[in-house]
Amino acid sequence: MSNTNYGFGTRAIHAGVEPDPTSGAVITPISLSTTFQQSSPGVHTGYDYSRSGNPTRNALEANVAALEGAKYGLAFSSGLGCTTTITHMLRAGDHIVCMDDVYGGTRRYFTRIGERTGFKFTYCDLSQPSLLEAAITPSTKLVWLETPTNPLLKITDIAAVSAITKKHNIVLVVDNTFMSPYFQNPLELGADIVVHSITKYINGHSDVVMGFLATNRDDLFSDLKFLQNGIGAVPSAFDCFLALRGTKTLHVRMREHERSATKVAVHLEAHPLVSRVIYPGLKSHPQHELAKKQMHGFGGMVSFYLKGGLSESRKFLENIKIFALAESLGGVESLIELPSVMTHASVPAEEREKLGISDSLIRLSVGIEDVEDLIKDIDQALSASGAVA
Repeated sequence: MSNTNYGFGTRAIHAGVEPDPTSGAVITPISLSTTFQQSSPGVHTGYDYSRSGNPTRNALEANVAALEGAKYGLAFSSGLGCTTTITHMLRAGDHIVCMDDVYGGTRRYFTRIGERTGFKFTYCDLSQPSLLEAAITPSTKLVWLETPTNPLLKITDIAAVSAITKKHNIVLVVDNTFMSPYFQNPLELGADIVVHSITKYINGHSDVVMGFLATNRDDLFSDLKFLQNGIGAVPSAFDCFLALRGTKTLHVRMREHERSATKVAVHLEAHPLVSRVIYPGLKSHPQHELAKKQMHGFGGMVSFYLKGGLSESRKFLENIKIFALAESLGGVESLIELPSVMTHASVPAEEREKLGISDSLIRLSVGIEDVEDLIKDIDQALSASGAVA
């Protein structure tokens, strides 16, 4: 069931999932076999070796592709495994334009591994699409975009960027992790490839590391499917089973994440110890109108600047109780972190300063606990932080 005429929740529960032909089991089995019997040399049922294809993984790939309205989907052992595979479509000397505010792991891979491989990179603020035109060179083959960005939640007009990349015959990749397929569908806005860290919202339970890409282009899928098998960064059948469990409640969880994040953001914006709140659902967000236009909701991620510096941030985070001080995001439990020291520590200090990733920037992944308890937890930790209004 991949028909987009079905609602999101119906696709989340049923797409890619068929009753087991042997037992009638309605839940996709975990196929642990590494190899599959052939009726004659080279004649098989579509499976020969589990790295090349696995029934549980195929079910997940069909499921998440359907949620993105995509023709094809491929799952990987991690989000960075997905990123690595995509960049292997390129050759040494090719140029990639990347959003300046981007997941720290992506930037680390690009600058410390991709450059060593021979790729060239330019980082610019793609929330201003005019800057993209200036960054493109004759060797530009790929544009890598996050929207909203991590951790500053900047929003880029995907359709506007797509118009530029199509004019220059450049592949546009959009990392949709922060929104999930429930709140945003970049392929509909002109992206060539959409990527996700399934680890985050799609799985939603902080117990799987996995990446994913979806595309509607036959040529890209053919190349990427070959690379998925050739590089071999594939997830286990058990992890695919867990992620399939996660997708079944994605629509329910995302609504709750957004409801609570909105209340937390509004509360923080009025707090005397907070200097600025960044959340796409707030009218104060500089791209709030664009968010309403290209997204179906505002998500569960909130960033804010605490009044003070590293000392106040540390005291605040040491006194938080319900939020877990931990990296990652998108789980049912609320998480909190200090990007300058944690997720974005690998970004050079001068770049962090230029972007605004200071020691007072706090990132929240608002979970689905009772929101009143989350707000009380934030308030008591702010009071203990030593920050001055």
